[in-house]
Amino acid sequence: MVDAAMEFEAHRARLFGIAYRMLGSASEAEDLVQEAYLRWERTDRDTVTAPGAWLAKVVTNLSLNELASARMRRERYVGQWLPEPVLTTASGTVGAVAGTSGAGPRTAPPPLGPLETVEQRDSVSFALLVLLERLTPPERAVFVLREAFGYPHRDIAELLETSEANSRQLHRRAKQAIGRGAPAPRTGETCTKDATGTAGATDGTVTAVATDATDATDATDTTDTTDTTGTAVATDATDATDATDATDTTDTTDTTGTAVAAGTTDTTDATGTVGGTGVGAPVRQRWTGLVESFVAAAREGDLRRLERLLTEDVVSYADGGGRISAARRPILGRAKVARYLAGGLARFAAAAVLVPCEVNGGPALLALAEDGLLGVVTLEVAQERISALRICVSPDKIAYAARQFAAYPSS
Repeated sequence: MVDAAMEFEAHRARLFGIAYRMLGSASEAEDLVQEAYLRWERTDRDTVTAPGAWLAKVVTNLSLNELASARMRRERYVGQWLPEPVLTTASGTVGAVAGTSGAGPRTAPPPLGPLETVEQRDSVSFALLVLLERLTPPERAVFVLREAFGYPHRDIAELLETSEANSRQLHRRAKQAIGRGAPAPRTGETCTKDATGTAGATDGTVTAVATDATDATDATDTTDTTDTTGTAVATDATDATDATDATDTTDTTDTTGTAVAAGTTDTTDATGTVGGTGVGAPVRQRWTGLVESFVAAAREGDLRRLERLLTEDVVSYADGGGRISAARRPILGRAKVARYLAGGLARFAAAAVLVPCEVNGGPALLALAEDGLLGVVTLEVAQERISALRICVSPDKIAYAARQFAAYPSS
């Protein structure tokens, strides 16, 4: 029993990441991961040759089943539906809660897996999770497994019990559907040509994809290796639609049993920070300064200052779940959003401390009061300004983030 639990824990983070990206709900993802563990516990594990692949299949199928009922609930949802926010600060200051015992910087590891590159961070962004709602469940499953976790199509086909050709077709359709409504990369990073001259994504999608909408043969990517879980994640030799460049020749396996590319060439973002080793201090500093200015302007109700911090076509979304008063339709345009924020956030800030944080891999604010978390505001940044805000105040939606924050050690 102990061995079973230890084996499962080695895969828990990846399983939670799959379920969360499939559902956009951290609480539901937790439930599915727990159900997967119960099934793992009841299974004759001597018959399971690849635990990682077996567990991924269980969680993916559970997520597909859950999506059907989730779609029905969201059709009846009061107001705008937003994903559940998840704190992703791996290190550094989350913020201090004024007036609370043990106040001070709080840190904790992220629950959504590594978020070291622009692509990894964008895979859990609110912008992408909302776009994933337009996909069919099979399309969403293929897109998540392929784009966020790098599964090759042959493994996806096994997980979904379909053909490799169908997996490719579902992936293509998903990218086309998302590409029609995808925003620009939220932190201002741009993809550049790698050392071989192969261009990165230029289609405006939030994940790096090939510029060609069709699958083609990668000229130099020759081999995939399979890890001890039976899951290979490198690019197969007939697919050029993934984010890896043309320099990959072999794959290596990390300590978690997930194969990763060994020859990926890092790209440089607009700030000069190399991707693949972290988003970088310049980007985080830009977030910090912009967010601090935003908080000050909102608290003071300074309309002119707020407008200067917003893009011309900024949009604000709010999710109160029908339980908390919130705008039920998007608010569009710099002037309207500024007035809305000056009134709403100023009142909100009077009852809470607005604390800069990182949520779903991007800049955000936590509204914290003596009795806990009141809301989460995620921000999209483009051209040094805020291009979108997503305000989540539904008690059900912020419950997971509240538990996360409460569990963060105080220093």
